[in-house]
Amino acid sequence: MPQTAPRAGFLYPGFSAEDDYPAIERALGGVRLPVVHTLMREDAHRVDALLDIGGPDVLAEGARELRGLGVQAAVWACTSGSFVFGWDGAAAQVAGVAEAAGVPASSTSFAFVNAARHLGVRRVAVAATYPADVADRFGAFLGEAGIEVAALSARGIVTAAEVGTLGRDEVLAFVAANDHPGAEAVLVPDTALHTVSWLDELEVRVGKPVLTANQVSVWEGLRLAHAASGTDGPRPRAGLGRLFATPAVTGAHAGPVPARHP
Repeated sequence: MPQTAPRAGFLYPGFSAEDDYPAIERALGGVRLPVVHTLMREDAHRVDALLDIGGPDVLAEGARELRGLGVQAAVWACTSGSFVFGWDGAAAQVAGVAEAAGVPASSTSFAFVNAARHLGVRRVAVAATYPADVADRFGAFLGEAGIEVAALSARGIVTAAEVGTLGRDEVLAFVAANDHPGAEAVLVPDTALHTVSWLDELEVRVGKPVLTANQVSVWEGLRLAHAASGTDGPRPRAGLGRLFATPAVTGAHAGPVPARHP
């Protein structure tokens, strides 16, 4: 692989669906997507635990490891461990990762906003595996960005480990059951959920774009890596949903943290 291959690094809490990243790397070809596993003292989709998972000490340690790997961009690949901090807290979190990694940084929560804007999506359905109180915080985060949530579901799963055991049939059925006729896309916000191998199937099932956590994290990381290296953004690719198939607009969404209200 050429030395100029875009290299986006990911901070991933614990172990559950991290194999989505090498799967995308193989599907795309010509990129490097190293994953650093960060400390998860307690595996729980509970606000206090999530605030600890996304704490500055935990992320700085992982970000320094990514720095040593020579990445061009870093993404905190945890949706709930970013949006629970609120918009300003999530922005401060990204700034801390960028400082420690020495490269532009983002998080999955901001990746969802940038991906939705890339596709021109303003009204969404959310199919969340989280408990209801955590899912509600994601809905509020999207609202800060001016994205209307037409419907929000919460499957109520507490641990990432359990989410990671859900298979193809369960994921397809869950996403389809929680679509909404007025939504322009379905957002699936848990990086613990395997989705990468079934992105096109998901979109065929619901008949609209489906944005999933590991998918948008990689898209965001590569977008930032290309911007950092002064090269064109990720070229359109089939097989990874409409997000990767839609050409980038030059200069669009240049920063990692989008405007609160576009």
